[in-house]
Order: sequence, then structure tokens, then C-alpha cells
Amino acid sequence: MSIHVGIDIGTTKVCTIVAREEGDGRMRILGVGIEPSQGIRKGTVVDIAAATKAVGFSIEKAERTAGYEINSAKVSLAGSHVSSINSRGVVGVHHQVIDEEDVLRAMDAARAVAIPHNREVIEVIQRGFTVDGQDGIRMPIGMHGYRMEVEAHIITAAASTVDNLRQVVGNSGVQVSGFVLNPLASGEVVLTDTEREMGVVVCDIGGGTTDMAIYIEGDVWHTMVLGVGGNHITSDIAHGLRLPFSRAEEVKINHGHAMTNAVRPDEVFPVRTFGGEEPVEVSRYDLSHIIEARVEEIFALMMQEIKRSGYDGLLPAGLVLTGGSSQLTGIRELASQVMGLPCRVARPENLIGMVDRLHSPSFSTSVGLVQYAVQMKAVDPSAVVMPKYVPDMKGPLNWAKLKEVLKRILP
Repeated sequence: MSIHVGIDIGTTKVCTIVAREEGDGRMRILGVGIEPSQGIRKGTVVDIAAATKAVGFSIEKAERTAGYEINSAKVSLAGSHVSSINSRGVVGVHHQVIDEEDVLRAMDAARAVAIPHNREVIEVIQRGFTVDGQDGIRMPIGMHGYRMEVEAHIITAAASTVDNLRQVVGNSGVQVSGFVLNPLASGEVVLTDTEREMGVVVCDIGGGTTDMAIYIEGDVWHTMVLGVGGNHITSDIAHGLRLPFSRAEEVKINHGHAMTNAVRPDEVFPVRTFGGEEPVEVSRYDLSHIIEARVEEIFALMMQEIKRSGYDGLLPAGLVLTGGSSQLTGIRELASQVMGLPCRVARPENLIGMVDRLHSPSFSTSVGLVQYAVQMKAVDPSAVVMPKYVPDMKGPLNWAKLKEVLKRILP
């Protein structure tokens, strides 16, 4: 079975996951390395040395727990520098029966759009094909036709930001096999096939950004990254209640609620403010008021973007929330109220192995990266670079260990 590695470089944490695909479609987590993020703000590198250090520690932890030397990985991408466009590519069918070469030529034609020199194409996702005027075709290979058209979703990012991320990962001796937009990675593990077909928005609310992808008829139709996230909620609390940022984060997690009308006005909790020697009592209602204003703004901006895309009437499956900030109490109800859509909070499922901390919305992108790598391997098996196994054979010869090594390296 193939081994896949994903490195989720976020504003709050760096998470490296080593996983093996099992025959039953589940992922076995072999190694995990979680490290507090440094040098990253809103998905972009602001300090190469600090970011390299954090990513290096995360990779080292994952290698140590998995017993594998990581040499290649899928890396997450977010930030307001990411943008997307839809494009069409048209080709004539050479031999009246469509083959892989025709599909590749159509995708190349769709990709041939004017992109500024300071932008880099991250991914081209096929949305659907039209053959001789018949649309709604998922995969045309083997069909008869004379003219084929493909609709593609092209994701681009600032070339300098991508190069900085590539350098940060490369400094640890790991090759970036591809960048994956956060909501596309999260969508791999939190969406059901029915939701993708019906029409759904996946929303990954992280520390520095809120990432969104719209799926309709099983394909990605629109992607977007907002430069606002959970850290902005924490910052509002820190300013409003005059608290250090770390204490404001604790208050948000332990006492926060996204809906003011769900909190009793007489509820209070103790907290030590700046310059205060003794804890003071703070109203939970006041805290909720601060949180609600920012969360409402996030969902209002999302709804504005969905309406701008023109797909707001095509989302009967509603909204799927994930990411660390989706764990905030009351956020699901507020999202449904502001956006007028059904809403649920999702987390990674069907995992086995070292999964103690991974059953949380915070790790949807991290787990989604290795799941995305599995999907890419199904499309192009040559794209997978296998990590090297590093057996622990210290001490006297151990036949059990030797058998385990042979099992891993022999087909």
C-alpha cells in the first residue's frame, strides 16, 4: 500500500501526517507531528527562519513516530493572495473516439488563459465535459464525437508566497509534490457524496483565514479565501476585555458563545486582566456580544461572496463547517441564521492508527491532504513519491522486527 504525507502549515499550528491507505478505503495514520506555528500569518510566510524551524520540528516528530524518512509531501495553501477563475477549453477529436490525449489537450486549452507573471497556477480542476453539444458528461474517454469542450476551475496564487512556502519545506529536506487549497483538502474528509452532488459549501475557519469551496454536481465550482479567522475573534476579546492574547484565547474556548440570546445576562466568570492583581468578574453576555459581532461579519462576507459567484440558489445541502474555530459554541446556529442555509459541523472520520488528537475539526485539512494525495494517485500513479522506511534494528537480531521489515518492503 502507498504511503502519503501531508504538511498543513497554518497560522496557529503546523501538522505533519504520515498515512497509509488501507484496502477498505480507510486511512491508517502512522505518524503525526504537531508544532505551534511560527513565522506564518494569514497563510503567508512572514519570517522564513521561524517558519522553517516550526515546520522542521513538525516533520521530525512525524518521522520519529512513523519510522519513515519523509522526502515528499502535499502542502496546504491558504491566504487572501489565492484566487480562482473558470475557463473553457475546446478541441477537435482526432480519431472520432475520445482518448486520454484528447482530454489532456482540452485541459491544456482551458489552462491557456492570461495569468500575470507574478501569479502561479496551483491546480486546474475539470468540472465537466461537453461532446458535440451534449453537456453534463463526467468522463468522456471512449465516447464517440468530433468536438469536445471542457469546463475547468483554475486556482492561482502569488508566486512569491508559494516560493517562500516551498523554501520553508525544502529547508527540511522535503520536496513539495503539490500544493492543495485548504477547503479542497478539508472537503475530501468532511463531505458526503450526496452533499457534493446536491450542492454544498465547505467552510474551513482557521486561525488566520476562512477558506471556502462550493461543490455542485460532484465538482468544485468556486473557491475563495477570506483574510479573517479565529485569531480575529480572539483579538477582539483581548481588546474588549483588556486581556493578553493567550488569556483571551482561553476565555474564548472555555466561556465563549457565538449567540448572545443564548446566554443569560447574569452569567459571570473570573479573569485576570492587564495590570490586575486579583481576578475580576466578567459578564459572559458581554463576551458573547464581542464574539457574535465578528462571527456575523465572517458569515456575512461569505454570503456576499456566494451571491457574487451566482451559485447561491444551487446549495440545498447547505453549509459544512470545519476548522478549529468551528468548535466555538453556538457558531452552527449563527451560521444557519445569517446565511439562511442548513448547517453542520464536521470532522475527519474513518481513521485508524494514531488518531487520538485527529478526531477534531482542527485537523480536517491535515487529514484531507493525505486523502487528496490518494485521489491524485488514482488519477496519476507516477505522481506518488514513496517515503523511505527507516527500520529500528539496534541491539541483537530480532526475528520479529526482521519479519516486519520484510513485510513492509516486499509486495
